[in-house]
Amino acid sequence: MADPRKQPEQWMPMPEAPANCPPGLEYLMQIDQLLVHQKIELLEILTGWEQANKYVVKNTMGQQVYFAAEVSDCCQRQCCGPAREFKMSILDNNGKEVMCMHRPYRCGFNCCCENWRPFMEVQAPPGNTIGYIKSEGCACLYPTFLIMDAAQTPVLRIHSGICGVGCCECSPKYPVRSLDGQDVGLIQKQWAGITKELFTDADNFGISFPMDLDVKMKGVMMGALFLIDFLFFERKQNQ
Repeated sequence: MADPRKQPEQWMPMPEAPANCPPGLEYLMQIDQLLVHQKIELLEILTGWEQANKYVVKNTMGQQVYFAAEVSDCCQRQCCGPAREFKMSILDNNGKEVMCMHRPYRCGFNCCCENWRPFMEVQAPPGNTIGYIKSEGCACLYPTFLIMDAAQTPVLRIHSGICGVGCCECSPKYPVRSLDGQDVGLIQKQWAGITKELFTDADNFGISFPMDLDVKMKGVMMGALFLIDFLFFERKQNQ
């Protein structure tokens, strides 16, 4: 009998896309939860040499929806750590890039200059901006993030339970709320086991959102998940 651990990943069947849905985001129309697993890089464990991050994105049935791969400069990965500039490329089950997220170099939460606070642009398909994520205000402690549409109009707000200056890591939950304070979703880091937590910076996350949320905003929330991973959890192995 074949070892199930060696079986190829089962991909989610491609649903029919309506006319107003950006190509590649039709998967998200049938989903209200995603599980994001960062792949462990053996070379990074053995040498400490920071590798580009890779993630598998699955639905709650365990079917793979996307594959996400960081594209960044090697020198920045070693020298700038989680502050580095990067592009996150999102591939579908045909290996086609259907979405990308770009985060320019940013110094972190300690800087109150608006032009240097954490920021990310999300495109779907690449070249077509669907939204942005931006750190809100000068919040060194427990920063919040705005989820914005393509016109940079605020749509949702993400609240952080983790200190932005790294003095504590109180809660791995990030409630997503409407602008009037109503809960609409959640981004949460999941415990990966003592060995993985201590010796790697590979993380597992869950994200939930309303089934009827604008599919573009679901894509932007995915971008927020990757930004949160870099800002709060990538730093553990780089400090």
